[in-house]
Amino acid sequence: MANTLTLEALAERLDRLESKEAIRDIVTAYAIACDEHDMDRLMSLFCNDACFDAPNGSMVADGKEAIQTMFEQTFKIRGPAYHWTHDTTVVIDSEDPDKAQGLVLSHAETTPNGVVSIAAMRYADDYRREPDGQWRFCKRVISFLYYVPATEYSQGLNQANRVLMGDTRFEADYPEALPAWQSFIDNHGPLELG
Repeated sequence: MANTLTLEALAERLDRLESKEAIRDIVTAYAIACDEHDMDRLMSLFCNDACFDAPNGSMVADGKEAIQTMFEQTFKIRGPAYHWTHDTTVVIDSEDPDKAQGLVLSHAETTPNGVVSIAAMRYADDYRREPDGQWRFCKRVISFLYYVPATEYSQGLNQANRVLMGDTRFEADYPEALPAWQSFIDNHGPLELG
């Protein structure tokens, strides 16, 4: 028996595919805007009521104006940088096709305060298609695996406090705090890291 789709069902599937691609485009545009310190482009990617957060409290802003101020302060102390995204999942809301969530895995090479640094991070995102038809970030939560000076990279991954922001060290946001990681430890005992 052949599976027949109505024109409406086909249009919904096409909209979901196009939406996922548009969301991936804003994820890439974010990385480029950060590298180029392009505030206009960066801010065009956020809803007016967007929020930005980091579990360690290093990057927190509510509303587009506060997000802009946060990034202006960040860019003032950061020289050349290169952000890249390499794994992105996007799930369109099953009840509201104008909402979606995603997880973006990313790396960055940056120079905060002139110090060549490297970072691995995840973004847990909420996206919204606005009345103009454009998808934008309505929430970004950045979590760090590490953010260390390049000279500390070889020793940094084995340290709990492997996120350096300015003069302050923070514990990494993941993977140790993830439920799956904790479950593995609970079921198999502590890691044997040598």
